[in-house]
Amino acid sequence: MSNLNMPDARWRPGGARYVAYVVAVILIVLTVVIGVALPETITFTVFELITLALMLIAVLALLHGVGRSFVVVDERGVRVRNGYRNHAIAWTDIEGFAMNDGEPWPTLVTTDDVRVMLFAIQATDGPNARNALVDLRERLDAHR
Repeated sequence: MSNLNMPDARWRPGGARYVAYVVAVILIVLTVVIGVALPETITFTVFELITLALMLIAVLALLHGVGRSFVVVDERGVRVRNGYRNHAIAWTDIEGFAMNDGEPWPTLVTTDDVRVMLFAIQATDGPNARNALVDLRERLDAHR
């Protein structure tokens, strides 16, 4: 049986987070460059500018959602943020963690068969993702 006095742990996406923020910067730079490079004969109405701005904001918000995802474990349970949605699940409510070969991230399965994606633990992060899953399972075993 594992030690219940384990330190808190926190995981965030690695490569996916960096890609999201780099793409966001590139998108902003391209928007500015294209806006400056357009000839003066091309004009936009106020509604067109508002539409373009809202589309840019929506894409940036989605990219930021990837970057702000996390999984935190402590003595009380698991807290998950996937984009803009938060979950707090007590250890007693967790049935297990599943991640089959080829899946992009693990899934937390509750005793009520509710499934919560752990988007912050990306399979593309390789050994870090596998180690995180092992750690989560050990902590669950320690709390049973």
